[in-house]
Amino acid sequence: QLQLVESGGDLVQPGESLKLSCAVSGFTLNSGRIGWFRQAPGKEREGISCISQSGGRSYYADSVKGRFTISRDNAKNTVYLQMDSLKPEDTAVYYCAAARRPLCSSSFNAYDYWGQGTQVTVSS
Repeated sequence: QLQLVESGGDLVQPGESLKLSCAVSGFTLNSGRIGWFRQAPGKEREGISCISQSGGRSYYADSVKGRFTISRDNAKNTVYLQMDSLKPEDTAVYYCAAARRPLCSSSFNAYDYWGQGTQVTVSS
């Protein structure tokens, strides 16, 4: 059974960093794409990053480009999202998602499996 479990969310101050983890079971990372999404209260779920099946391509939304970095550890079957220079507008529940398709997508509908989410709050 495929499962994704996010961790690493926390309350941090503006300008600080966090590293989120997405531990995947029942699905090897070279079987498809993994995406990171976030949803703030009252807003739609936003696709912010993705790593392709091969691991050779990644995607970043303009809102996080230059501050967030996606990576993966195939041995641990885990995908990470390093978040630097955090801003209050980054406050949201962060989700990872998987699909058995090779290329990146930022669309919510392009993913078949979802984790439960982890809360990130950026506030002074």
